[in-house]
Amino acid sequence: MLLKMPLKISCTYQDGPRLLACAFALAFTLAGASLPAAARAPSKSSPAAAASSDEPAFKLAVNAKHALVLEEGTGRVLMQKNPDEMVPIASLTKLVTAMVVLDAKLDMNEKIRIQPDDVDTLKHSASRLRVGTELTRMAALKMALMASENRAAAALGRTFPGGMAGFVQAAQAKVRSLGLHRTAIAEPTGLSPQNISTATEVAKIASAAGRYADISRITSDKLEQVALNGKPRQVNNTNRLVGARGWDIRLSKTGYTEEAGRCLTMRMMSGGKPVTVVLLDADGSGQRLRDAARIRQTLAKLRS
Repeated sequence: MLLKMPLKISCTYQDGPRLLACAFALAFTLAGASLPAAARAPSKSSPAAAASSDEPAFKLAVNAKHALVLEEGTGRVLMQKNPDEMVPIASLTKLVTAMVVLDAKLDMNEKIRIQPDDVDTLKHSASRLRVGTELTRMAALKMALMASENRAAAALGRTFPGGMAGFVQAAQAKVRSLGLHRTAIAEPTGLSPQNISTATEVAKIASAAGRYADISRITSDKLEQVALNGKPRQVNNTNRLVGARGWDIRLSKTGYTEEAGRCLTMRMMSGGKPVTVVLLDADGSGQRLRDAARIRQTLAKLRS
């Protein structure tokens, strides 16, 4: 049925071409007017509608300069802030270090010794591992992931087949195998500002690391005992949210350097669904934790 609507096309020209153009314009206008409203409106499957469904689920003013919240089952981005800028990632690097070491199928019970080459001469960071300390490769992995021990991570790289050069080559191959084109790993600790990635690609690193049972178990423990020189020592998780009431964290890694700021990535459960959170370059530990808490609260409201 034709819709009754005013037509503002006036055909006043008498010459042939202009009269013909006017007739075409009038015909198209009438055709459009005769279409039902449903036909004129963009369909739900149209590109415009699809674009709107790809919008993040919520916006949140976080302190971190780069952030991403990803729903793992669907791959949907729930929240983001400057997610694709390449920045230093500090000790989040150690997730890649752990994957590379485990991929190599090395003897995790083999004892290794901390050497002078493992000492941080770049940032002069503190360490509980004195030169000469003996520990198993698994103990070094636990200290690198839970306590973010740089000497432990350095020792894992140094004792990798082919030494440190072999480790770096394997780490770069690992990030390429994950399809990461904005991530570079220069050494195993994360102390170098040349270890870079984006919030988007860190989320992919966390997702890949979560498929390793050892990494998930170690990083989601609040504390653990390791043997150093044959004596038990307690190792605490650097993420204070692990084991805290109301949190169900399945993987966690913190990081800090002056260039990277305070960083955090987690895989956690929210409303029965796995969610990956990435926070890069927050101003301080407190700000980083507040950002994470606000994200958790917003997710809870979203799923209620």
